[in-house]
Amino acid sequence: MPEPLRNLTNELAKERNRAAAERTLLAWIRTSLSLIGFGFGIDQIVMAIQRNQGLDSLETTFLARVTGLAFIAVGLYAVFSASVEHRRELRRIQRDDYLYTSRRSNALAVAIALMAVGIFAFLGIVISTLI
Repeated sequence: MPEPLRNLTNELAKERNRAAAERTLLAWIRTSLSLIGFGFGIDQIVMAIQRNQGLDSLETTFLARVTGLAFIAVGLYAVFSASVEHRRELRRIQRDDYLYTSRRSNALAVAIALMAVGIFAFLGIVISTLI
């Protein structure tokens, strides 16, 4: 059975969409690596300062650890959800019935998670300062 004729314009459009999906995934990977690195850095810097100054404040250590872990968790969520979305996008492009459908925004979900981490860290610092 011969293969159906393909429209070159459509095929090139699919290739452009695939390349755009790849660039988007790479941007999410960079963002996720930054979040994970930032979370790891928070924890390590606070621990180094405490070792050098001989401090043993459990509250500061706990807050730094939880904040660092929260950044790492947001980074892991971002790369996981971006990978899932990338895979879906490639499947949609491969099918010939590609139609626009509204989807949830990974960027909005990450922004909300980062706001939650920021609020937690802010409140933790304010409470530890007042106590």
